[in-house]
Amino acid sequence: MASNTGLASLPHRTVSSIRAGAHSATTPGPPQTPARPISSTFGSPSGSSRVDDDPIVIELGSRKLRLGFAGDAAPKRIVAISPEQQRRTGDFRVWEPDFSSQWRSRASGKPWGADHELWQLDVRGQDLGVVEDKLERELRDALFKYLLVDSRPRKVTLVLPPTLPIPLLSSTLNTLFHRFQSPTISLLSSPVMAAFAAGTRSALVIDLGWHETTVTAVYEYHEVQSWRTVRAGKLLMEETYELLLQAVRGYATMERTEQTEDRLLDESLSFEECEEVATRMLWCKKAARQPHRKTSEEGLATVHEHEEEGEEIPPTEDHSPMAITLNSCKPPKTVEIPFSQLAEPCEAAFFETRLSLSSFDDHELPVHHLVYRALLQLPLDVRAICMSRIIFTGGCSHIFGLRSRIFDEVSIQVEDQGWDPVRGKGSEQCKTNLKLHRDSSRQATKNGSVPVVIQPDMTNGNGEATEPQVKAADAPQEVDHVENLIRKEQNYKPQVQGFLRAIDTLGPWCGGSLATQMKIPALATIDREIWLQQGVNGASRPSEVDIKMGQRQSMGPSGLMRGQAAQPNNWTLGVWGTMF
Repeated sequence: MASNTGLASLPHRTVSSIRAGAHSATTPGPPQTPARPISSTFGSPSGSSRVDDDPIVIELGSRKLRLGFAGDAAPKRIVAISPEQQRRTGDFRVWEPDFSSQWRSRASGKPWGADHELWQLDVRGQDLGVVEDKLERELRDALFKYLLVDSRPRKVTLVLPPTLPIPLLSSTLNTLFHRFQSPTISLLSSPVMAAFAAGTRSALVIDLGWHETTVTAVYEYHEVQSWRTVRAGKLLMEETYELLLQAVRGYATMERTEQTEDRLLDESLSFEECEEVATRMLWCKKAARQPHRKTSEEGLATVHEHEEEGEEIPPTEDHSPMAITLNSCKPPKTVEIPFSQLAEPCEAAFFETRLSLSSFDDHELPVHHLVYRALLQLPLDVRAICMSRIIFTGGCSHIFGLRSRIFDEVSIQVEDQGWDPVRGKGSEQCKTNLKLHRDSSRQATKNGSVPVVIQPDMTNGNGEATEPQVKAADAPQEVDHVENLIRKEQNYKPQVQGFLRAIDTLGPWCGGSLATQMKIPALATIDREIWLQQGVNGASRPSEVDIKMGQRQSMGPSGLMRGQAAQPNNWTLGVWGTMF
């Protein structure tokens, strides 16, 4: 009976109780979460709080879009613009046998490769309505299929390049405000976010993009100045097209095929095949000589391109043929190109060592000359910080050996030319002429300024050696033992500066994701209601914004409302509206 009583207390041991579902008074129920009172102060985890907690970060480029939630380490979706994604529902021409050979008829009347671009920087004659439709379709497909979000409005953070024209920015904002009902849109700069993702406040960001290569100096999260050149991915693709076309024809072409009609002939190649060859097979040569590298044990670790220097780059005299099958030309053909010639497109697109520097305009300088001039034009303190934090980003930065080649070329220029912006024969004669230095010192003495002490001969009249006179500016600073003790107790590390060094970054999107998650104020925040009322014409220039009026807000009755009422008159587009 005791054993029966024990079995009766455990209903899961009885088959009848399982079938009948009967439980005794002592039978414990299924596990349940205890009821907890929800405080009205913090609210419930409803949909509205999720909207505020999960802003969507979008990085816009001319050929790719990156989307994801704030706080993620990588984007959920990377969209590459292509004509295949612009097909309508029910269009099954892709599965036709001769569809791949019909690219010439589909690309007629358009620039070569225009279907693979979301926009062009030259907005003259460009249909911005088509740009809005393309952007809406790509965003809607990515949001609802890959990010799995509903149709509720969400806050959006845009990571944009600083060279984006205002008409394209206006079209992007119209698409997000009108078709996705975003309540607010925050604008962040790509170079600043690239520096932020690298863990540094200042950097020289070299963006090897599609239309342009931009060199931006970032100092304390502010863009100091930006330089640009057309030597970027688009020019590299054209050089790749010329290389493959010469291999197909079997002889060297004397003139470049710049017309669209010439690139749609039977022997021409499609954009997809040229891009695949450029992505998979192109590489960059090493510099003519290796510069002297200076490293530092303090601060951030120096990046020496481990993935590039880990493997030995084949020598340039390697003429082993590489077989490349081209199916877009008529008839399809397999060409053999020496491996050393696969570095010629990168050499001609980014460096162009065959011509002198005086033959280039300001917008087509080689990349290494542009980087050196950018550092040369910066103030002394900004240059010392930025030259030790050089960041390479962009799609073309993944080409094998390109980043180390640019870094070596800049290092060689710094070793040979220094940081003197004045060059020429007259400058060299002025530096070496001692008579001019004596005359300048005498003139400075007459004017009451401190003369420059120059002693070419360190002996007196008796032939005895004299001690060189040291200027006060060059005298070494006395050691402060108290200051050194305080720094040692605080674990102080000196700031790394004064020598060239490259560092790695996680990319602009990761920087924007981290900045949005940490709720860092953006460069510009645009409200939907204000945009619908005023549009792009309602933006003010940064110099016209009264910062004091925007900051003077009181917590008294109607005090905060007065601060919000004054805000619509002072909203700007940040760095994108400086030239507006």
